[in-house]
Amino acid sequence: MRWQQSPAGGPPLPLRASDAERDQVVGELRERFAEGRLSQDSFVRRVDAALRARERRELAGLLADMPAPRRLAGALTETARRAVAAARRAGRHWQAAGRPAARRPALMFPAGPGHWFTIGRDDGCDLVLADATVSRCHARLERDGSNWVLQDLGSMNGTRLNGWLVSGAVQVRAGDQVSFGEASFVLAGGR
Repeated sequence: MRWQQSPAGGPPLPLRASDAERDQVVGELRERFAEGRLSQDSFVRRVDAALRARERRELAGLLADMPAPRRLAGALTETARRAVAAARRAGRHWQAAGRPAARRPALMFPAGPGHWFTIGRDDGCDLVLADATVSRCHARLERDGSNWVLQDLGSMNGTRLNGWLVSGAVQVRAGDQVSFGEASFVLAGGR
């Protein structure tokens, strides 16, 4: 153990623990907890002690009774970890976009003179969807000249257009993928 020189030639003082050293010990404790080598109570108690430690020897004592951390011996390099993370992000993005359009049922634009049509679980809606993830009055399709506009009506599970969450009124056209909660469709036909 290294000692600092004390003032006036007295006994040497132990070295104070730095913030970086505390962070390093907390990181080691986190790794050991993740490996299952520490219980949650022991982990919390030791992290608290590490953050309150004033001297290096106090920090060293927090890891002294623990076996060395398991290492993957190069099996997972930093490049491989980044590739796995990128694949996970891509998978989440693909799942958010949903299934391919060809496998979704078609939802025809409403015919007739009406200017707006409601979509939801309630029997009073123009299009009733018997799906538990669809709100009673979920969304509305509104005719805007020769175009259609889709708007979510404050539903619990949201309305999506081509995988994106609808937060206001958005224009839709044939071929667009729409989801009301978990009920998904491809818009077809219409004027």
